[in-house]
Amino acid sequence: MSQLIFVNLPVNDLETTKSFWSKLGYSFNPQFSDETTACLVISDTIFAMLITQPRFKEFTKKEIADASTSTEVILCLSADSREKVDELADAALASGGSPANEPMDHGFMYGRSFQDPDNHLWEVVWMDVEAATAEGQC
Repeated sequence: MSQLIFVNLPVNDLETTKSFWSKLGYSFNPQFSDETTACLVISDTIFAMLITQPRFKEFTKKEIADASTSTEVILCLSADSREKVDELADAALASGGSPANEPMDHGFMYGRSFQDPDNHLWEVVWMDVEAATAEGQC
C-alpha cells in the first residue's frame, strides 16, 4: 500500500475554504469530513485536512500560527506543464485567493504562488526533469 499524507491546516471559515478549493476543481472525501473538517483530495495519496480553528486547537498545545502575518509551511503542488501552472494559479486568484510571490522562471522550472482564503501559502511548479538534470539541478 502506498503511504498517504494528510496535511492538517486550520481554517477560519470552512464553507469559504471548501468553495475556494471546489472552484479550483478539487473534491472532498466525505468519509473524513464533517461540520468542522473537510478532507480535500489533492491526489490518490495526498490530502489536506481543512479544520476549523476551534477543532484544530484540540490537536495541539501550541498557539495556531496566524498565516496572515507568519509562514509556517509552504505547500507545493506539481503541475504537468507551464500552462497548467498558470491555469491553477489564475483560477486560485479568480476564486478568492491572493497573490503571494512573483512568478519564478528558471527555464527548466517555472512556478507561481498564491495564498488561499486562510492565507496559507501554496506554490504550483512545473519542472523539466531532464533539463534540470542536464544543468546539474537534480
